[in-house]
Amino acid sequence: MTTPVPRTPTGGPGRARTAPPPADFRHSYSKDRAQLARRLSRMEGQVRGIARMIEREEYCVDILQQTAALRAAVDALAILVLEDHVQGCVRTAAERGEADAYVEEVMDVVRRTLGRPVRASGRPG
Repeated sequence: MTTPVPRTPTGGPGRARTAPPPADFRHSYSKDRAQLARRLSRMEGQVRGIARMIEREEYCVDILQQTAALRAAVDALAILVLEDHVQGCVRTAAERGEADAYVEEVMDVVRRTLGRPVRASGRPG
């Protein structure tokens, strides 16, 4: 099995990475991959259920309750991945002296998740 390459701050596709990962690096969520996949499958079922409710023209409040449940499921999944990222990827970056960029990346994601504007890079905290 190949070791996944970590995404470094803003290291999405086509973006530069700060340094190569350690040879034994694994994304922290790898240990929870089966659990995450099960949660995603349940969410897919919830989405299909909501679609059926709309097709059957069910009561609006019932649909809204189901969308709230879906949002809660998505949020719970995001928290699991975020916890794993901080405990693994950010910790590894800190050990390598690269924590500042990773912390800023995490904060940007949290701000976006909360609907807050992302700060321009280089601004003091």
